[in-house]
Amino acid sequence: MSQDGAAAMDWKKDGQSTNPTGNGTGNCIRNGSNGVVYPSFASHRLRLNPSVDHKPDNYDDLQLDFSPLLFRSLERYLPPALLSSSRDQKVQYMREILLRYFPEGERTRVQKHREYRQKIISNYQPLHRELYTLHAANFFVPSFLKAISESTEESFRNIMSEPSPGVLTFEMLQPRFCEMLLAEVENFERWVRETKFRIMRPNTMNRFGAVLDDFGLDTMLEKLMEDFIRPISRVFFTEVGGSTLDSHHGFVVEYGMDRDVDLGFHVDDSEVTLNVCLGKQFSGGELFFRGVRCEKHVNTESQPEEIFDYSHSVGRAVLHRGRHRHGARATTSGQRINLLLWCRSSVFREIRKHQKDVSSWCSECQRNKKERQRQAIAATKLELLKRGETAI
Repeated sequence: MSQDGAAAMDWKKDGQSTNPTGNGTGNCIRNGSNGVVYPSFASHRLRLNPSVDHKPDNYDDLQLDFSPLLFRSLERYLPPALLSSSRDQKVQYMREILLRYFPEGERTRVQKHREYRQKIISNYQPLHRELYTLHAANFFVPSFLKAISESTEESFRNIMSEPSPGVLTFEMLQPRFCEMLLAEVENFERWVRETKFRIMRPNTMNRFGAVLDDFGLDTMLEKLMEDFIRPISRVFFTEVGGSTLDSHHGFVVEYGMDRDVDLGFHVDDSEVTLNVCLGKQFSGGELFFRGVRCEKHVNTESQPEEIFDYSHSVGRAVLHRGRHRHGARATTSGQRINLLLWCRSSVFREIRKHQKDVSSWCSECQRNKKERQRQAIAATKLELLKRGETAI
């Protein structure tokens, strides 16, 4: 289970909730104030498709055993009858679903991580408080904002290049934002050194860098994902949950001779990954891509058309599927710092558990499927020829 949490969901094959007014034994809960019938614990379900126009409640002020962000993201998947209910009723409904899928050990780990974050936030003094609320006009370049406002494939294509299938690059961040975020990270790391506070690194691969969510930037990054990355992913990465991104892991990585030098061949724990260079002066550090693969084919050979190297430039973004195999070449001089946002979809992850055919996004599965089809056609042609010869 991811650090941010993602709820597993139950549904029929058609995506609709089962037994919406009972638990299979005729038991149900009726709310006296509005007459709406609520399912009892055993039949609690979430919808497959979110109510995209619904604005979720804020749960930050509640003492919950799960992340408030998780409740906000799940609320859009509640049955329609529940969306207009009180916040307490929605919390109870979602919490009972979450308890079914989060073992006690996972809940304990989440609670400890929440306490860890709270300890940081209570003691760390931000350098640039304006970073902690997303100000689009100050953060993004005008061309990016214009494309997002139109949110069509054509508007996105106008600002993007796709130098390799599934690898999208575009100008995104203003230089001032990059400078402020770098300064904020440096300020945080200075605080860590001075207080000797032991922090968690972004992942198991990077020994340097910081998790931005851990010192208060989670709300800003959530809005970045919801309002700016999800509209793009809905167009280009829908087959891997691009339209249902509902949680994230945001961090910076640092490369240099006295930092991480390179990064090995890997896939990300995400459905969609945003990677933006923040600075500074550096040489090397190119990203290398080697095709999209499912778990079964993650170590298969790359095809010539899948091999692509990308050179970073400050403020320019790279957006790709998390399962797109990649790595980073050595940074040979200077220091390179990048912003990473791993965007995840709990809906896609649940569907993926039951999905047998992933040829819509795994390139190796696509090739195998086409080869089976080619062989089947060839066998059919051969059989028809034999029948024709026999008839003659």
